[in-house]
Amino acid sequence: MSTEPLRVWAPNASRVEVELSTGRESMHPDGDGWHTFRPLEHGEDYAFVLDGEGPFPDPRSPWQPDGVHSASRHFDTTRFAFTDAGWRGRDARGAVIYELHLGTFTAEGTLASATERLPDLVALGVQLVQLMPVAAFEGERGWGYDGVDLYAVHRAYGGPEALQAFVDTAHGLGLAVSLDVVYNHLGPAGNYLAQFGPYFTDAHHTPWGQAVNLDGPGSTGVRAFIIDNAVRWLRDFHLDALRLDAVHALIDDSPTHLLTELADAVADLSVELGRPLSLIAESDLNDVVMVTPTTAGGLGMTAQWADDVHHAIHAFLTGERHGYYADFGAVTTLAKALTEVFVHDGGYSTFRGQDWGAPVPADTDGHRFVVSTTTHDQVGNRGLGDRPAASLDDAQLAVSAALLLCGPYTPMLFMGEEWAASTPWQYFTDHADPELAAAVRAGREREFAEHGWQQIYGQGDLTVPDPQSPATMAASVLDWGETGTGRHAAIRDFYTRLIALRAQEADLATGDRTATGVEHDPEGTWLVLTRGRVQVAISHAPGGAPVEIPLPGAAAMTTLLSWEPPVAVTGAGITLPPVGVVILRQDSSESTRVRVAEA
Repeated sequence: MSTEPLRVWAPNASRVEVELSTGRESMHPDGDGWHTFRPLEHGEDYAFVLDGEGPFPDPRSPWQPDGVHSASRHFDTTRFAFTDAGWRGRDARGAVIYELHLGTFTAEGTLASATERLPDLVALGVQLVQLMPVAAFEGERGWGYDGVDLYAVHRAYGGPEALQAFVDTAHGLGLAVSLDVVYNHLGPAGNYLAQFGPYFTDAHHTPWGQAVNLDGPGSTGVRAFIIDNAVRWLRDFHLDALRLDAVHALIDDSPTHLLTELADAVADLSVELGRPLSLIAESDLNDVVMVTPTTAGGLGMTAQWADDVHHAIHAFLTGERHGYYADFGAVTTLAKALTEVFVHDGGYSTFRGQDWGAPVPADTDGHRFVVSTTTHDQVGNRGLGDRPAASLDDAQLAVSAALLLCGPYTPMLFMGEEWAASTPWQYFTDHADPELAAAVRAGREREFAEHGWQQIYGQGDLTVPDPQSPATMAASVLDWGETGTGRHAAIRDFYTRLIALRAQEADLATGDRTATGVEHDPEGTWLVLTRGRVQVAISHAPGGAPVEIPLPGAAAMTTLLSWEPPVAVTGAGITLPPVGVVILRQDSSESTRVRVAEA
């Protein structure tokens, strides 16, 4: 039995009662809007009644076994017998990250079944598992970004103890674990926070409506709600990192931004626990202030997503130029992304219709930027949820993987990417309210038109998958049976060897952007990424002839890895198939930086 009393912050209520299986009992006002009750037994159900209204689930409910509209259940986090005392942690910077959605990672869709697949990720070379949100949301199916009980673990995934067991097993296998948390909004169904206190404000608005109240009256309690949540995941569930969703929507005009306060709190906890703890921000701002230490006036995040790198690689290989790919695709843009992080670094963004971003200083560690060639967003927000493997051939996928894993950034894979999974990954929900379900369907249709997907899929009669249909989620479940067959086995083998090479070669493992350079031909048929003594040479002339790449001294270099053997290697350069990649190392001190012959 926990010795901590049951407490709830409910400044909007003058009288608070707790409803138990034995009836209602009054709680005791404890100042600053807090109300206190005796400690609960592990597994005891309860809910709150506010001035006679309710009952409502606990805003800090650890467990919603009967759904988000029902009573909460007390969960004693100290009961689980962790076996990871020897775990010293892993900093997210520079780790090979693997993003997965628990509901579609396995056929069972649970934490327990995902745990059984962890050895596969170890064999691949993954170092940090990035779980998409687990906070309880309405229904059984969903991406998790509509969570409403931010302290609870979604019941369909197995509940809170299953998460503790997952993390414990991962640590035993040498894997760190990060959890995606959403503090910028709550889902539309099952959100009872406004009944308790001023969690939301009309002073600011976000794409989801009212903003979370971070700077208005009563915001101290709201900020504590968020920071306590983050600390709880890291301390009581032994998580190593948190990925913070869309932090640009955390609108905060207070003297100390919420992210700064959170960064300092997590830094203190890291010292207390004696292991590194990381905060990874998803930010659309393209501003290095996000990862600048708080002591230097920054927001203090350990790392941030850098979507421009994804856009540059994707548009270059696919030829897509619709929507937010409008400013991407040129080889010059790809070169800039591979060396300078942000393509939009103060210049004009066509998609946004304004100047955007700021330059990244050359001495900023590249490992502070998490990059990808596919993510849940980049696949799931496509009209049909099709993966790059559906349109790119195997050689193009190899080029994509090499650019991702050999660059100076922190690479992240999305589940199934490593074997060119044939399954799509689509947007799915499970809302009980027919009006809400209809609104979600209409929203997807509208986004399909706004983002220009018709340009990609053609002018036929295309139907966006129904988010509410169970078949939409079912189609998105990974088929692990295909991993050892055909193209899937070949792609997985290449990813495995590429990740191993990254670990073995110090020049590839470093985040030193000053030791990174790119040269290419004007037409974009070839590009060479220089990483210290290592050169990553790619060709991209689909349907064309073999590509000659000027690479002085190539014949004396050691070939570390290639998708297919080069057509020819001479002292003057290397010839690759129309689409190909080879990674070489110069073993002498002589510089081998590519010099393009003058026209």
